[in-house]
Amino acid sequence: MTDDDHAVLVLRNLLFDICNQNGGGHGGSAVGMAAIGVALYKYVMRYNPSNPEWFDRDRFVLSNGHAAMFLYALNHLVGYDLWTMDELKGYGSAKTDGYSTICHGHPEIEVPGIEVTTGPLGQGVANAVGLAIASKNLAARFNQPGFHVIKSRIYCMTGDGCLMEGVALESIALAGHLKLDNLVLVYDNNQVTCDGPLDWINTEDVNSKMRACGWYVLDVHNGSYDVQSIVCALEHSKNVRDQPVFINIRTVIGVGTPTAGTAKAHHGSFDASYVADSKVSAGQDPSKTHQVTDRALEFFRECKTSGQGLNTEWHGLLQRYHTTHPELYQSLQKRQQGKLDDGIFKVLDSTDTRDMLSLATRESNGLIMEKLWEACEALCGGGADLANSNKIYQSVTDVLLPGNYAGRYIRYGIREHAMASVSNGIAAYAPGAFIPVTATFLMFYLYAAPGVRMGALSHLQTIHLATHDSFAEGQNGPTHQPVEVDSLYRAMPNLTYFRPSDAEEVVAAWQYALTTRTRPTMISLGRDPVSPIPNTDRKLALKGAYVIHETDSAQLTLASCGTALQHAVTAAELLRADGIRVRVVSAPSLDIFEEQSQSYKSTVFPVDGHPIVSVEEFVATTWARYVTASVSMTSYGYSASGPSNYDRLGLDGKGIHARVQMYLRDLGGRSARQNGWRQL
Repeated sequence: MTDDDHAVLVLRNLLFDICNQNGGGHGGSAVGMAAIGVALYKYVMRYNPSNPEWFDRDRFVLSNGHAAMFLYALNHLVGYDLWTMDELKGYGSAKTDGYSTICHGHPEIEVPGIEVTTGPLGQGVANAVGLAIASKNLAARFNQPGFHVIKSRIYCMTGDGCLMEGVALESIALAGHLKLDNLVLVYDNNQVTCDGPLDWINTEDVNSKMRACGWYVLDVHNGSYDVQSIVCALEHSKNVRDQPVFINIRTVIGVGTPTAGTAKAHHGSFDASYVADSKVSAGQDPSKTHQVTDRALEFFRECKTSGQGLNTEWHGLLQRYHTTHPELYQSLQKRQQGKLDDGIFKVLDSTDTRDMLSLATRESNGLIMEKLWEACEALCGGGADLANSNKIYQSVTDVLLPGNYAGRYIRYGIREHAMASVSNGIAAYAPGAFIPVTATFLMFYLYAAPGVRMGALSHLQTIHLATHDSFAEGQNGPTHQPVEVDSLYRAMPNLTYFRPSDAEEVVAAWQYALTTRTRPTMISLGRDPVSPIPNTDRKLALKGAYVIHETDSAQLTLASCGTALQHAVTAAELLRADGIRVRVVSAPSLDIFEEQSQSYKSTVFPVDGHPIVSVEEFVATTWARYVTASVSMTSYGYSASGPSNYDRLGLDGKGIHARVQMYLRDLGGRSARQNGWRQL
């Protein structure tokens, strides 16, 4: 038995133990991919188990994240310090009495040796495209003749399911268009899904499809056993230019076991007598579990030594680079450390919004973003084919394309889901090295929602610019008019939804988004010009909600944000003319407001029983935490001009005035709090 054969067998035996230890897990694919794991981790990838955060390491993404034990076992075998055998024993456990383990059901980014959180199929493919874009961009920016300080390659493992997901197909097309030749997609082609044979649901010619998308295709026919054939294909991929590489590796799910090649091997425990025989074949004691032979451990742990050598060699190159290219070195150091350029804060502090206060917030956002783009080279990204409508800054000379990978503006095309998920990959390359920006209509962030959610779940700093965020969108009609989308993002943990009413609050939104390093921010922007709103303040807006018009002995508070705030201000003026003392609150981010002290929150939304009414062109959900009633949507929009829709749906100044007057008459002086929230 060769060292390769022995390593594959011992790895499989460890996977059997991990799968069986707590009654099951997704072991079939992991067992079938064992030879691929040996090829990648032993022979091909550049990484250092002693320094999982080495900046120029190759990145491995397990897109078929249900096969997590494959990644966990390899991390243990090659010597990542945290990946002890005791940790592996936690896989699939009930985790009672406060017990915890890093061996989660799917890989999670917070753990060393895990590049991105995967599990929802196809997301990892998109993340890998983002990682490849990040590496290409840094290489184009910093590499010099004789100093290839950035040469990290991206390897992504994918199964049949990932390749059927829309997000993967969008990302594959984008990668082929961009000619990302530092990206390798390794296809575990076992022809089995959860329900049964792949040909029940998919009979396409996958190689022809990948070639049509601009990929270079390689085949390996004995991927369950032949390590060196896989190594040969992976090494060949390093010589391919101007195309990403797709390696179609035929494997057998649950190879060798009684359920091999069937859907039954996908999940569940493995036959004990077969596992015992497999251990005997490897020279292991079949009565013992979670053991690795000395021969196999020596074989894998050499990766720890060689990885340290690669890392040390890179640091030596970096020191010589420092001497030869000192300015580039300093810039690269900032990117490695995730430090924001000092100029970005000067830009924000010096931004004079007085000439922008009547502009649509999408317009003022574009002007502010143009200044920030020049001041912060970590900013990158772009829109889903709506840059002109989104008013997103782009320069023809700054577009990321083959031949100009140093460009920072990315033309994603009409691929909203991929756009968000690729951005997560860019952000995951190294904390703070990139601050990705995406842009499309708020309505179409429904298409992007799974990617946005994965970014929030993974604590990745991304900035999503959502324009045309109400029925002021107008003639495009209810298909383009989001009335419920904000509710999803306001409910999403670890994501900040920020809806500024004017340019002053747009500045605040950017201040927050740029300095909040562990969560995404969605800036919700309006299409149409706004009437001047009194007393908006960028500093106070960073509290999430604040009073823009105070009144002694107030009888009523109106609260709003975004394009609706101007109409709330008009309604307040009409109510004052009726003799009602009205306060007005701007609440651009209820997420941020929720983080303020209770004493501050009570100064904005008093709990004295007086009515507090929210005004917004969305279905009211989150508002009920703070207000006693809402003027809001209960239906979809309408295909008409923006002003016409505000009138038709009773959300302009006079409509709000009428609804509030009716509410006050109905209350008849009773406590609004005690009467409970209501829809007006």
